[in-house]
Amino acid sequence: MKAKADYPNINPAEPQGLKPDGKPFGVLIVDDSMFIAKQVSQILSSSGFRIVATASNGQEALKQYQSHKDSIDLVTMDITMPGMDGLTALEHLIKMDPDAKVIMISAVGKDDLVKKALLTGAKNYIIKPLDRKKVLERVVQTLKQ
Repeated sequence: MKAKADYPNINPAEPQGLKPDGKPFGVLIVDDSMFIAKQVSQILSSSGFRIVATASNGQEALKQYQSHKDSIDLVTMDITMPGMDGLTALEHLIKMDPDAKVIMISAVGKDDLVKKALLTGAKNYIIKPLDRKKVLERVVQTLKQ
């Protein structure tokens, strides 16, 4: 029987979700699609990030942000959601906390909305379908800003 030591480490990279003090960065995930929210959550969790909360629309996102503000270092937010959309939620979030680091998630072909989000205060964006490497790249890049 093989022991764990007999298998090479398939993910030798250092977790990217840790602050210099070793604590994980906290993330709020906002998406009306459970599938996308779970996908973002799995990508980030597997790299050491801590998912503080999730929300399925803009109103819920603002409540979650207010409740967990001290533990949230980053927000990923879908642009198109029922109720309060991501752009409206972003405007409120930036008024609430001008230093909030928000990455917008958008479907292909929504360039005008992405541009508006960046002008409103989003720090970065990710285009669906999600690619693990790109998601981590953008998240790490945004946290360093």
